[in-house]
Amino acid sequence: MVQYNLKKITVVPNGKEMVDIVLSRTQRQTPTVVHKGYAISRLRQFYMRKVKYTQQNFHEKLSAIIDEFPRLDDIHPFYGDLLHVLYNKDHYKLALGQVNTARNLISKISKDYVKLLKYGDSLYRCKCLKVAALGRMCTVTKRIGPSLAYLEQVRQHMARLPSIDPNTRTVLICGYPNVGKSSFMNKITRADVDVQPYAFTTKSLFVGHTDYKYLRYQVIDTPGILDRPFEDRNIIEMCSITALAHLRAAILFFLDISGSCGYTIAQQAALFHSIKSLFMNKPLVIVCNKTDLQPFDTLPEEDKKLVDEMKSEALKTLVGGGEATNEDGVLLTMSALTDEGVTAVKNAACDRLLDQRVEVKMKSKKINDCLNRFHVAIPKPRDQKPRPPCIPPGVLENMAKEAAEKAEREKRKTERELEDENGGAGVYSASLKKHYILANEEWKEDIIPEILDGHNVFDFVDPDILQRLEELEREEGIRLADDAEEKFEMDGDELTPAEKEALAEIRKKKSLLIQEHRIKKSNAASRPIVPRKFDKDRKYTTKRMGRQLSKIGLDPSAAIERARSKSRGRKRDRSSDVSGNGEPMDMDVEQPNKKLRTLSRSRSRSKSRPPTEVVPGEGLRDSAQKVKAIKKARDSTKNRNKNARKGEADRTIVNLKPRHLFSGKRSTGKTDRR
Repeated sequence: MVQYNLKKITVVPNGKEMVDIVLSRTQRQTPTVVHKGYAISRLRQFYMRKVKYTQQNFHEKLSAIIDEFPRLDDIHPFYGDLLHVLYNKDHYKLALGQVNTARNLISKISKDYVKLLKYGDSLYRCKCLKVAALGRMCTVTKRIGPSLAYLEQVRQHMARLPSIDPNTRTVLICGYPNVGKSSFMNKITRADVDVQPYAFTTKSLFVGHTDYKYLRYQVIDTPGILDRPFEDRNIIEMCSITALAHLRAAILFFLDISGSCGYTIAQQAALFHSIKSLFMNKPLVIVCNKTDLQPFDTLPEEDKKLVDEMKSEALKTLVGGGEATNEDGVLLTMSALTDEGVTAVKNAACDRLLDQRVEVKMKSKKINDCLNRFHVAIPKPRDQKPRPPCIPPGVLENMAKEAAEKAEREKRKTERELEDENGGAGVYSASLKKHYILANEEWKEDIIPEILDGHNVFDFVDPDILQRLEELEREEGIRLADDAEEKFEMDGDELTPAEKEALAEIRKKKSLLIQEHRIKKSNAASRPIVPRKFDKDRKYTTKRMGRQLSKIGLDPSAAIERARSKSRGRKRDRSSDVSGNGEPMDMDVEQPNKKLRTLSRSRSRSKSRPPTEVVPGEGLRDSAQKVKAIKKARDSTKNRNKNARKGEADRTIVNLKPRHLFSGKRSTGKTDRR
């Protein structure tokens, strides 16, 4: 909403809360100590100040209520009628009128008692007048308690109303209950309207937004309407009627041609004819939904005739009774389940709405102010000589090239089409090199890495590489010829029996190691060695390490000693090592007390992390930045907590007995320290 925001109305306290607020504020903001020895003028001034300040507080609170609630005669007619449907205009005005009357009565009471206090002749009389004045003000406030409670309920309900802008581009969805309005709304917008297979799931207006041709459109989902007399319709149906009557929007009238909604096409056509007066001078689109259950072509002739009658009526509504020239987009079919025709319905509604808005603006008087700023020059012919448009040859060549490229692009098959032709996904693999621009087409499929070992391969390409390769091959041929003369090969025939056994053992050990390594890789067993306290199978011990080192001819004593020196027991508590007389205790002596034995064991104490410490992954630079972030988060919720509103999921005031209402009086001095 542009002109008014119903969500920012402050909380309306009930009668008792209003009295507590005003009296406690008077007690805190005005002096509280007076003596009978003061001059009578000072006594009168003291109590007159009390009465005036209380009246000002009541006036401010009640004026805020009157001013913040919208006046039904001043707001848009759509909101005026909607509030009348939801809350009853008479009750609403009566409640605000009672608040206004109470404000005037309190002002009159204050004026009368201030006049009486001017003639008070003692402390006792002035005090009695003050008590009477404040008492009468509180009585008047308590009498309007039911009106304040009603206004609070209205405020809470108003805060939950959708923010509808009556003047923007709007698409309105209407029809019988359970014909698919909410499903269509969820398809074209990001709104999440509840969809259920029964009537009247939608009980109020829902608003979503969609984009079309770089313009934002407001989409309103209305509750279902039944075909019955106007006075028999309930509040839910009247919300839809109000929106149809007052919003200048494109209307989408939904028809369930399958009959699964529980109503026949004849009943839906009767509803259309009964409310067609609300469609006058508005773009109207008739949408035949649920074509997945009942195609439009298979409808009986009687139902098709009813739909054609509705189409002819829709053509008349747009031009106000005449015949329309454009019949495209008046009658459309769609299925919200299969998404067939959903986009076409949205586009048709937006196009018709846009055309109608442009036409209305062109007919309005505002267009004259805009036309005065433009000057359209229309040259007059001087002679009869033909002057055809002159297009340079270069431009014509470019246009021809662009047309040829466009035709080639349209002729070229996409990767999806090639994939379907060559066996589908998993069989056909698209080549990423087919569009490389190279000197030779055969080079496209060559495998040449661009980066190797962290270096750019092209930096090491030598232009004389072929010549150097020939030199290397020639040198390698000479070297191979020399090695052939002195060739030595270890055969099994040249080995002794002991060497043959050793060779067989080595090969067997090597094959076993390869198999074990492959098994570990296959079952994810190639992980780091776990600590010994988690080594349940005792695979990793110092004895095994000693045996392995001894097998390869190394002394394992130093390694075993180093491993043992690193394994330490847990630290003992200092208090457990000292006896009661301050001497160290012998560890061989059994602890006499269970408590002392418990203390002698070590404890792993977890340190609590301070809230300002930066944890890795939080995205904060240091503790100072985290402190600043915490402070900003606390400040951002301060106003929300201060303006806490009662209702569903709202915060509540926990402390119902504030201290300033129930504490004793204070002496003279500064009274606003709280």
